[in-house]
Amino acid sequence: QVQLVESGGGLVQAGGSLRLSCAASGRTFSNNIMGWFRQAPGKEREFVAAISWSGRTYYTDSVKGRFTVSRDNAKNTVYLQMNSLKPEDTAVYYCAAAEGFIIRIVPTVYDYWGQGTQVTVSS
Repeated sequence: QVQLVESGGGLVQAGGSLRLSCAASGRTFSNNIMGWFRQAPGKEREFVAAISWSGRTYYTDSVKGRFTVSRDNAKNTVYLQMNSLKPEDTAVYYCAAAEGFIIRIVPTVYDYWGQGTQVTVSS
């Protein structure tokens, strides 16, 4: 019943910035946690960042200080501002939603997923 659509990916030079958006539609009332994951070819999907309905955030160590996750509850939209991008950030980025109030970092606990948006960082 919940649909997630990511946008904002693209190709940028190392050191550049991108802002990803994830628009949620459908029955979103019980989906309190919004997360961002990424997956590079041949690698496992990994947690990037997440935010609760109230605005509490958590980041994986590799993006701390560079990425910022935020949300606009009125618009049912979550954002991922990515600064100081590195080639190792290249991946397909996915938006995901989970029920509850505790931020989860394991992909299997998330109930809904977007289609993904490609982020490519050149050197």
